[in-house]
Amino acid sequence: DAHGLEGMRNMLLAMDPPRHVAYRRPLVPSFKAKVIGAMDGQIRAICRQIMEEAREQRDVEFVHEVAAHLPTQVIGELVGLPREDWSQIQAWAERNTSGQDAEIVDGAEGEYGDANTNMAMYAIQLAARRRAEPPREDLLSLILAGNFGSGPMSDIEFGSFFVQLITAANDTTKSMLSGGLLAIIEHPEQQAELRADYRRIPDAIEEILRYANPLHYFRRTATADTELRGVQIARGDKVLMYYTSANRDEDVFDDPQRFDIHRRPNPQLSFGIGEHFCLGAHLARLEGRIFFEELFDTFSAFELGGTPRRVRSNLNNGLKELPVRLVAA
Repeated sequence: DAHGLEGMRNMLLAMDPPRHVAYRRPLVPSFKAKVIGAMDGQIRAICRQIMEEAREQRDVEFVHEVAAHLPTQVIGELVGLPREDWSQIQAWAERNTSGQDAEIVDGAEGEYGDANTNMAMYAIQLAARRRAEPPREDLLSLILAGNFGSGPMSDIEFGSFFVQLITAANDTTKSMLSGGLLAIIEHPEQQAELRADYRRIPDAIEEILRYANPLHYFRRTATADTELRGVQIARGDKVLMYYTSANRDEDVFDDPQRFDIHRRPNPQLSFGIGEHFCLGAHLARLEGRIFFEELFDTFSAFELGGTPRRVRSNLNNGLKELPVRLVAA
């Protein structure tokens, strides 16, 4: 619909230069490797608290009771969102990427209505409250004070921008952590190697991103006539970029269907490429590394406690249920 299309145009994901550059540039310093690296202690403290709670339960539904808590809390603190709203925001984020799954959408319809719209309206109200207060040391103050080409964002622009920023930070990281644990459970020899040497974890994160990429595809519109491998693409054609396929390209990866933490180089494309390379890539990698370090420290073993179930979605390559039995170290 026209309303949805207009909202989409206000998301970084759908912008072209020069507008994309104007919107992205003020945020880049907050997501640089050095700045994100300084969050190590903060992220580790969050992970330890999550593991303590999981340790008391032993049998968990890993996606929502463990993995979802990390990105929700990290982005909540980074942006400066009220703590009491975190679980509601996480629920909206999940519904934004899982619209084709009747279990996720229909069951919550009465409570949340249209998640995208509700989240944008929430953002506009939050912005109004925060503009009336002194600025804080958080991303929300930075965005509200920023110049995005022709001054600050309008309410509608900010609402759409907020939806993408929060949904991207929440849902993809949750999918990476839960999809990653499933791959690690299914490959016990590689799990043993990771437990023996945590220096292997960053390579394992890259392989998780390749093998269990959180998003299947994005769509673009061709701006010029072109040809790709003998296929004619006309200006205006809708083009799908399938990360799930690219990450298993036989021309690039040996034995691409195999999970292999020793893969080097590993030019996985789950963060995209070029202009739209994921702003949160450093943050996602750091969250993944610390999460698995703390998980291995806290639990000596994990085993499936039931059958994993995937989200029904052509966008989200994620799990909606991962029953796991955790054995405390």
